[in-house]
Amino acid sequence: MYIRQYQMSQFAVFSYLVGCQKTKEAAVIDPAGDVEIILDEAAKNNFRITKIINTHGHIDHIMGNADLKKKTNAAIIIHEVDAHFMTAHSSYKLMMFDAQPSPSPDVLVKDGDTISVGEEKLRVIHTPGHSQGSMCLYAKGYIFTGDTLFVEGVGRTDLPGGSWPKLLDSITKKLFSLP
Repeated sequence: MYIRQYQMSQFAVFSYLVGCQKTKEAAVIDPAGDVEIILDEAAKNNFRITKIINTHGHIDHIMGNADLKKKTNAAIIIHEVDAHFMTAHSSYKLMMFDAQPSPSPDVLVKDGDTISVGEEKLRVIHTPGHSQGSMCLYAKGYIFTGDTLFVEGVGRTDLPGGSWPKLLDSITKKLFSLP
């Protein structure tokens, strides 16, 4: 599995280019802003971006969706509980974040679903707490946690839909049980 991490936007969101070396299919996880650097890396490695995966629907994690969708026609994927965020952000909030509204999702996923990127498989783990529809993506040896878990902390729970008890439950019962 090819993985390239990018620190994007003024909010230090981590975005990822994840690709299958064999099929050259790729996905972008949490495109947070200017996507040109990701598109350049994909082109350099002959990857075809077919999926845009959002770990949750907060604006800082979806603000590159419109541009990336326009340039790749990739399917937008999000957990079914956070799908409403895609069209719910106000024009004021979009202006504050210098973002375009996200197109509607093409695919809604739930806990236990598998997202294929070529021959690579990402398992959806529903991890509510930061948002009601937060999800992590697990592949053997790798975990993409969005704003559920950071290197030195956890995601905020003071935003609408956030819950400290649910976040702790998600981390201790779901993430800590991974190999």
